[in-house]
Amino acid sequence: MQRDLTRGPVTSTMLCFALPMILGDLLQQCYNVADTLIVGRFLGTAALGAVGSAYTLMTFLTSVLLGLAMGSGAVFSIRWGRGDLDGLRESVCTSFFLIAALTAVLTAASFAGLDTILRLLQVPAENYALMRAYLWVILWGIPATFLYNFMACLLRSVGNSTAPLVFLAVSAVSNIGLDLLFVVGFSWGVQGAAGATVLAQYLSGVGLLLYGVWRCPQLRPQRRHLRLTRRGLAEISQFSLLTCVQQSVMNFGILLVQGRVNSFGPAVMAAFAAAVKIDSFAYMPVQDFGNAFSTFIAQNYGARQPQRIRQGIRSAVVCAVAFCVVVSAVVCLLAGPLMGLFVEAEETEIIAIGITYLRIEGAFYLGIGCLFLLYGLYRAVAMPGMSVVLTVISLGTRVVLAYALSAIPAIGVVGIWWSVPIGWFLADFAGFLYYALRRGRIEARLTGE
Repeated sequence: MQRDLTRGPVTSTMLCFALPMILGDLLQQCYNVADTLIVGRFLGTAALGAVGSAYTLMTFLTSVLLGLAMGSGAVFSIRWGRGDLDGLRESVCTSFFLIAALTAVLTAASFAGLDTILRLLQVPAENYALMRAYLWVILWGIPATFLYNFMACLLRSVGNSTAPLVFLAVSAVSNIGLDLLFVVGFSWGVQGAAGATVLAQYLSGVGLLLYGVWRCPQLRPQRRHLRLTRRGLAEISQFSLLTCVQQSVMNFGILLVQGRVNSFGPAVMAAFAAAVKIDSFAYMPVQDFGNAFSTFIAQNYGARQPQRIRQGIRSAVVCAVAFCVVVSAVVCLLAGPLMGLFVEAEETEIIAIGITYLRIEGAFYLGIGCLFLLYGLYRAVAMPGMSVVLTVISLGTRVVLAYALSAIPAIGVVGIWWSVPIGWFLADFAGFLYYALRRGRIEARLTGE
């Protein structure tokens, strides 16, 4: 189902478009949450810490591909808003070939540098072998991640956020079933959990590709579109490379923080692995709403509807703030029971560490909610460089404070948790200040002047 974001009531149009994206990404989180739940319950805390650290690494690696796909999606949305189908098909080809080539390079480099990466992450000896075994299997899923995210961004850019959800739903259910079969039934350990995830990823990636080719003829390139041009590469690069840098910087910062977390030992690793999954579920909806907001802005930017964009900005801020306030209250109140889903009750130290993390992070989700809207706005109006600046401020602050505060004995690991919301709010301040100072320039972009 395709939705025209340039028509109809602003708030309901954005929310209806965002809902399948939110549900889809929540299902995508089920890939790693299923691993975490089953591994934590059946394979122990050492395996839980290994899988959790591997999740952070894989998020960083695939953020390169996700950033390229998201940036390309902005180009697709603008061309769709203008009704330029030939230009859209050319952009699809250019982007696909570019990201496919980088996927091949990234996959090969990840396998070649696996041991070096693990040493840089300061993985404890008791977790090293388990994490390496898990990663050796999970890395084979990188091409599937590319296929799914490229096709999802393409379909969403033209208003179809439902198809990606359907394929993820089937894939998530398959992943959980395969996890139980491979880990509990066949006793394949962490390799079984990784194998289940990889098979499920290919199911969604290849399935969505076939759907796009079969059901969306208006997006299907013809022979004359199967070429790379300097103009096409420049346009895709303008949006995609900076969005890729933004995503990579963000997740590289998280990876550096993961290294500091690992230095505190297996109990902190396990607590962080479980708490991050809860954290991701909590703010994932507002992240996806930010992506939907970006597509809304981009389509209306292409259609030259500045007034509708202004209405969308006001509506998005209200929706994001309301959601973050509610979710913050839920996570802070239910931190203990939520940790109990992942960790056995007798692991009191791990649960206590996780509760502290969730109550600090959870109280400040408003900061990350506003930041996602700022990312989406600047990406949609062809100012992705500002998104990179905000990411550097947020993650730079987080990394510096994480290492500095946690080195103080009286603060310890709690300093890592406090560094996150401080980074969010500093980036928010910079983003809103820039908008206020450069409002005239941004308004000129919206009107096409």
